[in-house]
Amino acid sequence: MNAPLNAPLNAALPIGQLLLEARLIGADQLRVALHEQQRRKRPLGQVLVELGFLSDTALRDALASHCGHVSVDLSDTLADPAAVALIPQALATRHQLLALQYRAAERHLIVATARINDLIALDRLQAELGPDIQVELRLAADAELKRAIERHYGQAVAIDDIVREIEQRDSRGEARIGAGARDGQAVIRLVDAMLAEAVARGASDLHFEPEAGFLRLRLRIDGTLRQVRALHKSFWPELAVRLKVMAGLDIAESRCPQDGRISLAIAGRPIDFRVATQPTLHGENIVLRILDREKGIVPLAALGLSTAQRSTLEHMLARPEGLILVTGPTGSGKTTTLYSMLNHLNTEAVNIMTLEDPVEYPMAQIRQTAIGEGTRLGFADGVRALLRQDPDVLLVGEIRDADTAQMALRAALTGHQVFATLHANSALGAIPRLLDIGLRADLLAGNLSGIIAQRLVRCLCPACRKEVSATADEAHLLGLSADTPPLFVPVGCAACDFSGYRGRRAIMELLHIDAALDEHIGSGLGSLRALLRARNHLSLADDGVRRVLDGTTSVAELARVVDLVAHATERERNT
Repeated sequence: MNAPLNAPLNAALPIGQLLLEARLIGADQLRVALHEQQRRKRPLGQVLVELGFLSDTALRDALASHCGHVSVDLSDTLADPAAVALIPQALATRHQLLALQYRAAERHLIVATARINDLIALDRLQAELGPDIQVELRLAADAELKRAIERHYGQAVAIDDIVREIEQRDSRGEARIGAGARDGQAVIRLVDAMLAEAVARGASDLHFEPEAGFLRLRLRIDGTLRQVRALHKSFWPELAVRLKVMAGLDIAESRCPQDGRISLAIAGRPIDFRVATQPTLHGENIVLRILDREKGIVPLAALGLSTAQRSTLEHMLARPEGLILVTGPTGSGKTTTLYSMLNHLNTEAVNIMTLEDPVEYPMAQIRQTAIGEGTRLGFADGVRALLRQDPDVLLVGEIRDADTAQMALRAALTGHQVFATLHANSALGAIPRLLDIGLRADLLAGNLSGIIAQRLVRCLCPACRKEVSATADEAHLLGLSADTPPLFVPVGCAACDFSGYRGRRAIMELLHIDAALDEHIGSGLGSLRALLRARNHLSLADDGVRRVLDGTTSVAELARVVDLVAHATERERNT
């Protein structure tokens, strides 16, 4: 009999022994998980994942291989709507089933499940489908399956219904504050539904913006703000109080900015909301930064690097000491890139410690420290403290001043691998920025391992993008010859919310500092540019052009984040 994904200890398949033999966990980790399982009364597989000893996908693949079943990665799998419609939402949600593909001619339905031998679920599924439809099961990771079910069946809570309920209450002339538990529950449900909707739509920020006569709600999706709803201004006092209570803020304070945090479980995964209030002319403005912990860590292979870029990055990471900088504006994906590199280095043999403001995504086995006004600890003092903790790798959230820069460089000088972010317009521009802060060129030489500059561009929706011929201006900006390949432009459809774009991808410039560049660090930008030009170094714009040509994004989107005119001018100057 095949074992479910989260099978208990007494199942036919000994999960612990299987994972030990596959060298996915160690004996100590299994012992800790067994002890924790007895305390939590949870399946062993689930406990191992929650403790961070292995990923949900690794557990899925190991069990699928052992049981002889095919596994499926739902993170990049789109289910056929016709197949999804065959299983009612109530049945799919209760028993965690998702139809992926239906071949009508063969009466064959492929269904993803996390529990292969849940006989009750399979019996009810077969009773719903009828005896003529043959069901083929695919093993999926539990967390991925929950997200996929919610994504394909939509939101369970209708915001408009709750809004109408509150409006009907107001029309009856009931008091807004203290109107009773029932009315208070309506506001609570409304806030919860708004937060769930923002997460479901993949927003990075949720804005509550009071105007003179109404309350505007905007979501930042794929880097751009979209207005999703407008409510009467009378809604705002109660909504603001509810948000402040959830974030642990002072509800009586409305004249000074406040910062707080909300932690919720939405769709079975932990979500953090960083809450910031700001007094404005028409009332308090509240912005929530949405941090999905499960989205924060991306493998290096998923960053979309070219073969040459991947090789350059691996050379940077292979060096056991030195300073690696990631530059870019706010919201350019610097934290995601840093976490990907840390995750690549994260093994039991390495002690990784971080200083962050704040800690955005908890990572197993990495010692993460939050700094800020509440902790009375700054970056410079934090680095001094961490150096006494026997670290191998340090992450400094941001180099803001000379003290932090000097301490980060000192850590690199003493044999540590140091990662940090820095505000600079390009990879090369980070060097004069460090010199302006006060670092010496002779100390930077030999201790600066590499610099990464990046931006985020929106990806064209694959369902509706349109192929067009490049215009003469576009060919000039991109540096293309007469034999120009076709380009793609956005159109808009239901899949991308009629924006033409869905998701974002990083474009990067990777600068590996070797001995030749070390000699020119103190010589000025002109000397450095000449050396890179002789090497045919690929700039940020060059990587963006690569993304345009492979159909990932459009010329207009690239021009939004990169100065293509300056890039074309520089290219002509060098030819």
